[in-house]
Amino acid sequence: MIPAHNPKPPGKQLIKRMSTRTKWLILAPLGLFLFSCGLWVLSEAAHQRRIGEPTQVWVLLGLYSLALINTGLIFFGEALRFRILLDVRRETRRSMRQLLRKVNAKEIRKSPARKGKSDKKTKSPTKTD
Repeated sequence: MIPAHNPKPPGKQLIKRMSTRTKWLILAPLGLFLFSCGLWVLSEAAHQRRIGEPTQVWVLLGLYSLALINTGLIFFGEALRFRILLDVRRETRRSMRQLLRKVNAKEIRKSPARKGKSDKKTKSPTKTD
């Protein structure tokens, strides 16, 4: 018998189960690291060109640096997206709690203070008009 096969690769399943905060914490430093490495390789390509290395060497280094820079920017952009999502969720929860507090406070004010007794004052038997 053939076992049931999940069409999604295991890495995609792992990423789907991660929290938004974890994705942000992984992607932000990784994006910055790749961007920095891309700039470093770009400076190396410029150095290779300046010292007179063959064109093929510094062009390939330049293309490699371009790929690293763009990948770093994409990862950092995704990290920003996750961070904004975290902030929006936090603000939404905060505003919902405040709204719920206001509604509960209004309900408390509307309910009578003394339960079971009428709101009218009764005349005192000892007082005469």
